Amino acid sequence: MNNRQLFLSHQAQTTLFPMLLEIARAEGNYLIDVNGKSYLDLISGISVSHLGHGNEKVKEAIIGQLNLHQHVMVYGEFVQGAQSQLAGAICDLLPKALDAVYLLNSGAEATDLAMKLAKRVTGKTRIIACENAYHGSSHAALSLNSDEYYKQAFRPLLPGISFIRFNDISSLSIIDENTAAVFTEVVQGEAGYIAADKAFLEALRARCSEVGALLVFDEIQSGMGKTGKMFAFEHYGIVPDILLLGKALGAGMPIGAVVSSQERMLSLADNPILGHITTFGGHPVVAAAALAGLQELLQGNWMELVEKKEALFRSLLAHPAIKQISGKGLLLAIALDSFENNLAVIKSCMEAGIISDWFLFANNRIRIAPPLTITEEEIKQACFIIVRALNQVYASAL
Repeated sequence: MNNRQLFLSHQAQTTLFPMLLEIARAEGNYLIDVNGKSYLDLISGISVSHLGHGNEKVKEAIIGQLNLHQHVMVYGEFVQGAQSQLAGAICDLLPKALDAVYLLNSGAEATDLAMKLAKRVTGKTRIIACENAYHGSSHAALSLNSDEYYKQAFRPLLPGISFIRFNDISSLSIIDENTAAVFTEVVQGEAGYIAADKAFLEALRARCSEVGALLVFDEIQSGMGKTGKMFAFEHYGIVPDILLLGKALGAGMPIGAVVSSQERMLSLADNPILGHITTFGGHPVVAAAALAGLQELLQGNWMELVEKKEALFRSLLAHPAIKQISGKGLLLAIALDSFENNLAVIKSCMEAGIISDWFLFANNRIRIAPPLTITEEEIKQACFIIVRALNQVYASAL
């Protein structure tokens, strides 16, 4: 059987209509299929490949670590240089209150650990999340999903979960003295890239401090320079008690991280001992790649160019079918009138060599989340193709 047949016959599927694009290799901002056709990557593997594909410094770091060692011990027992250096580099970028990192395999695992940490530190059990938030698909992370469509087949989920409305200060009154933590994205991802209002985050921070709940910022998707700053919360001047990272942190390799204070993190080491365990979290090859990616991001000027590139996207994406362009930086969403028309536009773009996608909780929106390395010429090319696809799909309606 060829790879396509093997994929359909033996690989577990996530939808009944996979894209079935067979990728042979990836270079820079492009994916190349088995027929040699190039596709401009406008979604970065869902906000992962922020430096593009095949960054030389990241590859050198991976090879260098492979020549030293791969897995030698479960996380947290042996001193491994790649892990320690990455943790230190992350903390150097953050406020002093965030000075300890637990490295994991994915963003969902980071969410799970943050829930455990909040319960352990506060002695409380109630967790609050925002409607239309996405914090992962594992059993615990799914409990923080407000959409019954995605939850109903997997109940019972974790008890003690309540929801507030994102950017709605009036809903914060349900945060009470029994609340262990409140989870929020700074830019809601699967809701269609909705940026937080500063007043909302300020009120949320104040309410959490008032009742003794921990404030958790999920920057798994919005972190690593995508909004023009290393972390999106830096735009607001508000510091969380726990920070979640993942996706682009690994520079193309699988990773997650929970960042909090050393004092809070130490609670996982005692009563019970080994309060959280991961075999492959902080894998040295992944950690080396992440460290190289972080250094590349800091040494380049990509973050400084995000605002200009966002403005270029917004100026060129003009069409009567576009109802709104939401988002911040290079996390943008084009709102159309329906899922069906959105899929038709996405399909047309793919045929023309542009990779895009839709959102779990906003399936009428086109995802625009390219690598930070995308050029102005590539932005112009992408916008031309998107507008042309809109003309084709809406030819009879407009």
